[in-house]
Amino acid sequence: AWKDSIDQKWMHSYSADALPDMRQAGEESPTLAVAKAAGPRAVQALADVPMRCGGCGAKVGASVLSRVMKKLDAPTRDEVEVGLNSPDDCALLRPPPPTHSLVQTVDFFRSFLPDPYLFGQIAAVHALGDCWAMGAEPVSALATAQVPFGLESKVEDDLYQMMAGAASVLKQANCALVGGHSCEGSELALGFAVNGIVERGTALTKGGMLPGQVLMLTKALGTGALFAADMRHKAKGWWIEEATDSMRQPSDVAANILRQRGATAATDVTGFGLLGHLVEMAEASEVSLALDLDCLPVMSGAVDVTKQGITSSLQSQNEKISRRIKNQQAASTLDIYPLLFDPQTSGGLLASVPRAQAEDCLKDLISAGYHRSAIVGEILSANPKIEDSESTCSISTINLRSKLL
Repeated sequence: AWKDSIDQKWMHSYSADALPDMRQAGEESPTLAVAKAAGPRAVQALADVPMRCGGCGAKVGASVLSRVMKKLDAPTRDEVEVGLNSPDDCALLRPPPPTHSLVQTVDFFRSFLPDPYLFGQIAAVHALGDCWAMGAEPVSALATAQVPFGLESKVEDDLYQMMAGAASVLKQANCALVGGHSCEGSELALGFAVNGIVERGTALTKGGMLPGQVLMLTKALGTGALFAADMRHKAKGWWIEEATDSMRQPSDVAANILRQRGATAATDVTGFGLLGHLVEMAEASEVSLALDLDCLPVMSGAVDVTKQGITSSLQSQNEKISRRIKNQQAASTLDIYPLLFDPQTSGGLLASVPRAQAEDCLKDLISAGYHRSAIVGEILSANPKIEDSESTCSISTINLRSKLL
């Protein structure tokens, strides 16, 4: 009975009679007052917020979409037979010649910047990165764009700014924007399905590393930690500006330089962090590696924020790959160690290059504007085979090197 009385008292505290009077009679909410000041359309938009539909009821309105596409300088190519110039249910493109293979990739993520134009640029560079890493030429892209519900003028401007930023990158890459899909959501988000072509037998895969080669990285690390700090208002403005400039930089020229200098394997460093992608390459190539921590390029402020315990929400998942580090216990005490697992957005290319070409390759990259490029390690040896009664396998390991170890 005593517990029942406690429960009833607690439940009564949430009844209409017990709740405090938050406003005087006749007083309207500040949000409604602002909406009224903005006009009847704002009042109607506010009334529509609580009950937004899903499915195709969540699409951006046709009039908004039409106005955005008319303003957008969308790139095209000769291969496009039906695209944004005459929208249809699907885009039509001529297939690649028999001498080439078709390359397909997709990326999508939500915004981490208040500027939709910059976000659009970064999302496009990130999506094209897989094509460039394989030595492929991007040909076409389909966009998936999400914008928050709001006043029609605001939705239109957000969508246009985001897509204009993306289109500027696609145009520079000579990649046609051929269509896509738009919808409402809680925040800005953008992604692309990208098609490209590469001459048969020339694609750079993750599995082409050879013992004796060196590892080349074309961009600095730290975007995940820096933007986690920015969300907490603990990142300096110039740190974020530097990171944003890095993410906006396309990797097409870097990819061409790496190929010209004899690269045999490559990938782009993105969500799984440097070590995660390095282990993928090592496993595919069946080799073990050495990574020189003192040579890793790191963005300004990245070490500062990780020393405060600020990391990306994906950090703990990425750190599970640490079991592949031979000297993990000793290396984990170094300040740079957390950045091995830092998820990168629009990160650099990681490639294996013949040792004889490495210095010239590095000079070419720096001259082309990839100023934080660095030689960061080497491929040590092929893995010994481990056999049992059922299978044969090899285990790739990473040895971390530093003057502090």
